Amino acid sequence: MATPNYGYEKRQRELAKKKKKEEKVRAKTAPQRPDGYSPQPQDGDFQSAEIVPSAPDGEGSQPG
Repeated sequence: MATPNYGYEKRQRELAKKKKKEEKVRAKTAPQRPDGYSPQPQDGDFQSAEIVPSAPDGEGSQPG
């Protein structure tokens, strides 16, 4: 029977604590707005960028 890897479990707990602490610090330092708007994207959110198609070289690049 395999023995438990206590070192691994301890490291995972430490990482979880560190992550939680960083999230708390980030939440405290982030600017708060009364309407609940969050300037940082949440998990699953994405920022859409407007994509402007460009003309291939030689077509429409010079008035004519």
